[in-house]
Amino acid sequence: MPGMAIVSRRSPRQWLRAKRARGPSGRPGPIDGVRCGVTRGARAIPPQNLLEVTMDTNVISISRNQSTHSTAFEQALTPESLRERVPAVFAPGAHERTSKAYTFISTERVLDGLRQVGFLPVEARQSTRRVASPLHARHLIRLRRRFETVQLREAVPEIWFLNSHDGTSAYQLRVGLYRAVCTNGLVVSVGTFPVWRIAHRGDVLEDVVRAAQEIGERFATLGTAVERMERTMLTQEERLDFAAQACLLRFPRDRHVAMEPAQLLVPRRPEDVGGDLWHTLNIVQEGIIAGGLTRRSASGRTTRTRRITAIREDVRLNAALWDLAMARAA
Repeated sequence: MPGMAIVSRRSPRQWLRAKRARGPSGRPGPIDGVRCGVTRGARAIPPQNLLEVTMDTNVISISRNQSTHSTAFEQALTPESLRERVPAVFAPGAHERTSKAYTFISTERVLDGLRQVGFLPVEARQSTRRVASPLHARHLIRLRRRFETVQLREAVPEIWFLNSHDGTSAYQLRVGLYRAVCTNGLVVSVGTFPVWRIAHRGDVLEDVVRAAQEIGERFATLGTAVERMERTMLTQEERLDFAAQACLLRFPRDRHVAMEPAQLLVPRRPEDVGGDLWHTLNIVQEGIIAGGLTRRSASGRTTRTRRITAIREDVRLNAALWDLAMARAA
């Protein structure tokens, strides 16, 4: 209105930045060299080049146009990075102790098949047992879809693929969740989501790929489970009981271990603060898997818990913690 002063909420520094960003026409110019725009109601169109390969790095960018929730602040591993981290992916054949009925299909070939249907490896590791051959050891590959349509508030669905080439493990595909805030990897238990196990018998590559596709079709059900946990508020006594049960999962053979469960409830970052079941599960899981907690051994000596590095134990504890949480979900 005439005579009325216009009050701006911008600070002087914001005005200066806006002025510098304007082009010759007076319209807002590019920010940091990139011109951005948002069109309400428009649908995102995937780029033609889905992968941007950078030869001198250890990662492949999944897509520049994806949201950070879709990529979960991670990038797909290149073959070079996979070879460095998990030599067993590129094993040329099975271990000599496997039977004649065993059909060898390299994990490299399996990953190629999964990549063709949109699943890319974002994390990988393998067993480091001294008695195992590095090329035949148990290994775990975590995969995410190139374009994820299931959006959870602070987590991204994953597939955990487990395999070995020594006859000790079938192909296994499990459902996992990646929490971007703390980079935790949660594996969903069998009670909530089935586990696909495929024996090394015949050319089962198509079966593995089909199993991954079926898992991806069920990702949406994860949202329901997470929402149930978020709705379930716990008292401090209930949270302590949850932490105490988690301690027993970590040390099942030593039920008298002197470890204070309250350690597991100490937030490691502001985003971990919360009295609901979902936040409680995540903070306890991180403490159990990452280690670094003090406890008193059977001999009375004060020690610190170690990080869980064994793949089988990692999966066991994660699945058991998920069951522990779902049993309390509203």
